[in-house]
Amino acid sequence: MSAQFQRDAVRAFRFVRCGLDAATGVAELVYAFDDGPELTETITIPGAPFALAGARAHAVERALRLLHLIAGVSYYKAAVPEEIRIDSYAIDADTAALLELIYVNGLGEFAYRNGLDLHGKIRFPVGEGVPSPQPSPASGRGSSSEAPPLLPLPLATQGDFLRGAGEGRGEGCAPALGLRQHALVAIGGGKDSLVSIEALRAMEIGQTVTWIGGSQLIKACAQRTGLPTLNLGRALAPQLFELNRQGAYNGHIPVTVVNSAIMVLAALLHGVDQVVFSNERSASYGSLIEGTGEVNHQWSKGWACEQAFGDYVQRHVAADLHYYSLLRPLSELAVARQFARTDRYDAHFSSCNRNFHILGERPVSRWCGVCPKCHFVFLALAPFMTKPRLVGIFGRNLLDDPAQTDGFDALLEYRNHKPFECVGEGRESRAALAALAERPEWREDALVERFAREIRPQLGDDDLRIEPLLTLDEEQRLPPPLWERLRAYFAA
Repeated sequence: MSAQFQRDAVRAFRFVRCGLDAATGVAELVYAFDDGPELTETITIPGAPFALAGARAHAVERALRLLHLIAGVSYYKAAVPEEIRIDSYAIDADTAALLELIYVNGLGEFAYRNGLDLHGKIRFPVGEGVPSPQPSPASGRGSSSEAPPLLPLPLATQGDFLRGAGEGRGEGCAPALGLRQHALVAIGGGKDSLVSIEALRAMEIGQTVTWIGGSQLIKACAQRTGLPTLNLGRALAPQLFELNRQGAYNGHIPVTVVNSAIMVLAALLHGVDQVVFSNERSASYGSLIEGTGEVNHQWSKGWACEQAFGDYVQRHVAADLHYYSLLRPLSELAVARQFARTDRYDAHFSSCNRNFHILGERPVSRWCGVCPKCHFVFLALAPFMTKPRLVGIFGRNLLDDPAQTDGFDALLEYRNHKPFECVGEGRESRAALAALAERPEWREDALVERFAREIRPQLGDDDLRIEPLLTLDEEQRLPPPLWERLRAYFAA
């Protein structure tokens, strides 16, 4: 970008247009600030060419527009201007409400770190669109004569077709598309997604292991499953990194819901009926900041986001497309217990987020051993694995290193708040350490001994019991037959 970016001078953020070339599977999401240069993000869905018509073409159109709106959070945050404009189509009140929920809450940590207050500031414009031709309500399916095919159109003409499309439907009107029963399962290279994959395998649910981006670690984990794989591409507009260098606001975004929208589009293009994530119930609890309140680093992994996004997809995109987290009923400790049941992935998985940074240094091995994720995963697995196995995974014993004291104290919420990371609740960490303090093989390690001596006497017994944290919760949106089978699997 030639001119210097002046974030405080920006008046409006614009959703310029979006389009998808069905012949290549490449989507373009275009944004801009004021009348400045266009910022173009590309999404690549392997499997093209895609032949789409009728109701399914309309559903893909709606999913593409939803992705355009949600993925815009990566760019909007650079200046957080007062005005939001949508240039090439209109949205209804339901869509605006979902987006405001995602942007305000998903940017909670970003706002806290940058000293911003986004509540009441983010407003998506609601406009009256021109209704597009609709599929027959009697059949829930469309024919190619009902509307011009969206996806084979050249990108240059997509904006005209998208303008106002899909509005005027009303709530609860998305048709069922007759999608085939099959799951796209998101894999991130960590323990959680692998627990979901093995649970679905045990229940004989057809699945394709799916990830976004070029991580070789995730690819190796996906291949280790022995299941079909799908690697989706996402390339941010390159100018965004230059904006950051020029003083744009920067920070954490709700990447899980962005990835969810990408996978919803991929599921529709491939004609499958499930998009599965692996977010546990612990993700719904944030960090309690004195003077600020709760700030949840992983808000878009939480129940409120899953419920709002999943319900919207079924109401407004496709009635038979199910978006859910398989692990929502479980705590982080319960997930760790499930993971410990097999050693299939011990030499392949990693939950250390330093492996997945877009920019910056990465650990030499799969575990850096000093970040909050390494601390928490080690602690969560310790009650359920033998000590030699766990130390073998990490390459060292993190609980026998006094230099790690402050990091583990933050997990305990002792003299500090829960880290801004995807880690479990403080009560889970306290219960895990209390359990280790009772075991001869762990009790003499530096941090376990310190916990027993200094911290445990300050806590009540009810705050240290691990068993209540291993029960299944009822808060979930799994398809009912799957939920009943999953109960039996996790209870085995």
